[in-house]
Amino acid sequence: MALPKFILGMIFALAIVVGWSWLGGASIGTILLRVIICAVVIQAGYFVLIYAMIARSAPTPADMARDVERKLNAPEVAEGEKLGSARRSLH
Repeated sequence: MALPKFILGMIFALAIVVGWSWLGGASIGTILLRVIICAVVIQAGYFVLIYAMIARSAPTPADMARDVERKLNAPEVAEGEKLGSARRSLH
C-alpha cells in the first residue's frame, strides 16, 4: 500500500472515531484518547504489514548478485584456522 493512500485511509478512520465518539456524547478528553489509541493501533498494524511483506519477498537479482560477489571476494579460510589466528593475535 502506498503511503499517501495509507495516510488518507488513516485520516478517514480517525474521522469516523471522532464522529462516533461525538455522537455518543463522549468528552473531548475521551475523544482525544480514542483517537490516539486508534492512531497507534493503525500505525502498528501498518508496520507489521510492511515488515511481513518484506520478510516474505523473494530475493531480487541484485541481492543474489551481491551475495555471489561477497562469496567470491571472501578469502577461503578453514574453520580451525580462523580460531588459530584469533588466538595468536591475543598473545
